[in-house]
Amino acid sequence: MDRLSIYLTLVTGAVLTGSLVVAAFSLGWYGAAPVAIAVVAGFALSWPAAYLVSREIKRRDPHFDHRRARPGLIPDPRAPEV
Repeated sequence: MDRLSIYLTLVTGAVLTGSLVVAAFSLGWYGAAPVAIAVVAGFALSWPAAYLVSREIKRRDPHFDHRRARPGLIPDPRAPEV
């Protein structure tokens, strides 16, 4: 199970959602609808982005063997850290 991506999801979600809201406001879109769209998009993209960041962090770690990790959408909870 990729526990690092679970922690990174909280941070990534906040960054993505905040960036999308700021981008909407800078384009002149004010109101509840653009904010709601930004929140939904940030929520939907937070886990995939956190997973990619987690994999990149682990690839750059010289003491982590990323080749033994089995790719998949849902990791096995009984498996060691991927």
